[in-house]
Amino acid sequence: MFVLVTGGTGYIGSHTCIELIKAGFSLVIVDNLSNSSEVVLDRIEIITGKRPDFFKGDILDFSFLNDILKKYSFSAVMHFAGLKAVGESVEKPFLYYENNVAGTLNLIKAMESAGLRNLIFSSSATVYGLPESVPIRENSPTSTQNPYGASKLMVEGMLTDLAHANSEWNIATLRYFNPIGAHESGLIGEDPKGIPNNLLPYISQVSAGKLACLSVFGDDYDTPDGTGVRDYIHVVDLARGHVCALEKVLAQSGHFVVNLGTGNGYSVLDMVKAFEAASGQAINYKIVDRRPGDIGTCYADPKFAKDFLGWQAEFDLTSMCEDSWRWQSNNPNGFE
Repeated sequence: MFVLVTGGTGYIGSHTCIELIKAGFSLVIVDNLSNSSEVVLDRIEIITGKRPDFFKGDILDFSFLNDILKKYSFSAVMHFAGLKAVGESVEKPFLYYENNVAGTLNLIKAMESAGLRNLIFSSSATVYGLPESVPIRENSPTSTQNPYGASKLMVEGMLTDLAHANSEWNIATLRYFNPIGAHESGLIGEDPKGIPNNLLPYISQVSAGKLACLSVFGDDYDTPDGTGVRDYIHVVDLARGHVCALEKVLAQSGHFVVNLGTGNGYSVLDMVKAFEAASGQAINYKIVDRRPGDIGTCYADPKFAKDFLGWQAEFDLTSMCEDSWRWQSNNPNGFE
């Protein structure tokens, strides 16, 4: 059973590919490699014994997608390809609308042309904006604080309209919180290009001496220590959630939205302390001004995921940090 994975050499996509192969699926990956490396394919093969078919290309290229979708008999598409940095989206909003929204529209058109209507979409808890309350449930109000979140919410709206217009579409929209960690082998992990945009890779590189100091964006939020609180989830737990969602989609479950998180909130300084314990290294940090588009507290209510998908997070914060540090230690220059 073939699954097309867009963005499959990226951080979340690559870990999900491993879990999909373990679950018995055959994979075809498409990726433009703008924020990933083809070396990931070698690592997936080492871990699983199987190498996904790979095609380098962009989801903005309709002809490319159309050709791939007609080349195989796919059962579903798992769509990770997208830009994801909040700060960059504030600086370059139309880049995010073009890639995330227009790219997804291209994919849907190509799927429709191929008669393929099973889709798992990689969304984000960013669509909840400034939450009215926590924990956040799937029926919590949505809003946006930045163009990245707006682009994800636009795609969600498109998919909702599509499902309403054509009941043959089976769509899982997965709103996940803050993925961290790495595969236990230390062979794959998060390898951001340039200066990391996310907290854990930045902490990892400070711990390894690649970066001098962590900037903590604000210590005046309404949280226990004043720094932002997030729901951090191990990337392998997240990947397994995608497999559960795929099985639901293949059972023709219509259109559904699920939060993937742990239900636990940790502050930036909590994460610093946890990573210091995992790595045995002191982490230099400084408090700076808040970052545009950021919010104070965000964590999930994971109950629906457990009830509907039969999924729940298993890894604790210690495992997340230990696996991140193993990846960083074994691959000081990422996949280079």
